Amino acid sequence: MKGKLVKVLDLQSGTSKAGKQWVKQSFVIDTGGQYNSELCFNLFGQDKVDLLRDVTIGDEVTVLFNLSSREYKGNYYTSADAWKFKQSKEEKLDSFDNAFGDDNPF
Repeated sequence: MKGKLVKVLDLQSGTSKAGKQWVKQSFVIDTGGQYNSELCFNLFGQDKVDLLRDVTIGDEVTVLFNLSSREYKGNYYTSADAWKFKQSKEEKLDSFDNAFGDDNPF
């Protein structure tokens, strides 16, 4: 997913039931789409949170992420968990469109 970084939310941290420390950083990008153009992603773990230190608000970024849903009391909640985050470059070497080379059937 590509877009412009528009907001970095407050860092959250805590301790799990197992006694392990955790950190979570959420951020919002604007994809420029006509509908629902702002998307919020989560980064879990200090190594992932550190990916944000080299970018600033307004930078064009590329986010690779997993979607997951969980049920709680009959309602479902969906998360977009980023696992790779980087500044977009003008060249599109890492874009989805070029990931399959010239054999892309789309």
